[in-house]
Amino acid sequence: MLVVRGVTVSGYRSLRRISFPIENLSVFVGGNGTGKTNLYRALELLQAAARGTLTRDLAAEGGMDSAFLAGRRRQGEPARIHLSATLRHETTGQDFTYAVEIGLVPQAGAEIIGAAFRREPQVKAGRLTLRTGGRAAVILDRDGRTGFVRDAAGRKQSLGSDLLPTETALGGLLDATGQPEIARARQAMTAWRFHHGFRTDSESPLRRPCLAVTTPTLASDGSDLAAVFATLAHIRQDTIDLDAAVDGAFPGARLIVPEPGREASFGLTIPDFAGRVFAAPELSDGTLRYLALAGALLSYRLPPFIALNEPETSLHPDLMDPLAQLIARAAERTQIWLVTHSERLAAGVAQFGGAPPRTVIKRDGETWIAGLKLSGEFAEADDEE
Repeated sequence: MLVVRGVTVSGYRSLRRISFPIENLSVFVGGNGTGKTNLYRALELLQAAARGTLTRDLAAEGGMDSAFLAGRRRQGEPARIHLSATLRHETTGQDFTYAVEIGLVPQAGAEIIGAAFRREPQVKAGRLTLRTGGRAAVILDRDGRTGFVRDAAGRKQSLGSDLLPTETALGGLLDATGQPEIARARQAMTAWRFHHGFRTDSESPLRRPCLAVTTPTLASDGSDLAAVFATLAHIRQDTIDLDAAVDGAFPGARLIVPEPGREASFGLTIPDFAGRVFAAPELSDGTLRYLALAGALLSYRLPPFIALNEPETSLHPDLMDPLAQLIARAAERTQIWLVTHSERLAAGVAQFGGAPPRTVIKRDGETWIAGLKLSGEFAEADDEE
């Protein structure tokens, strides 16, 4: 499995340039307006680059005018967004570093140069580097319209001319069967899961039955939550952890998962109403959101990386410790990235998972992390030596 070991972002919203390590369990806490969500969103954009939807996702969040560095650029500093991540193979120790750079379409007067709309994001460069021991090799490189990939034998092959300036090479390389390392890196990144709140309104997919299909991993929007529960209850036939999570949050309550027919569903029994099963449409927003988080963190097969953005939203303060225990338990099986407002949740994760929270701050109007050095390491790393 490839685990994320470091991230670098520059030129994006409140992130002028920041490089930081990622642990198996990373917790970031801070107040409103410090830029926590920009850190989270940068990771989403890296995944979008691997999927091939980067420019579409940037356009959807307001376009480059919204995404570019909010502060004043230094003299000579290009209007570019740079994103990169380093992933390490746990068995071989190899490092995969993927970097992508995005800017605007070049224009000469009123004439647009390049196959893109006037304000559309354009991929300027993309590179995937494989480091084995002390040796590094570029296995995918794209600079403007030209580039190459290396096959399994190390030979360079042209990317060809079909790649549009708005497409990433990693996402656009549809047939990577001859480049196993490239396929491995892309597969790892596209498997990441991002959970930024779950809809709990009356039309929320959480409140509706879903198709009864074996579902080992929860979708980002939670739309297959009932199928995730049914997979644990009737395929794996093991809901011990799930039952403990429900009872820890709602003492005496029990999750009910009927044998699925065409559709899967679930409900909850509550001690004050013995014999009454409350179906998903009847549950409170906080109860339903907690169950969705339990589905994300206790599913049959966890993705290689789970990012949670402010999961405490709409939850009662008494649920912070049960949620912290859920997060700590999941971190034993996969990487967890947590961004939160809640000092209590951060403290709980530190208690149950041993991960010290990192405080996100604003420094001269730019997002930074307390204790982070310019070298991309946290200061206490030196203190431990």
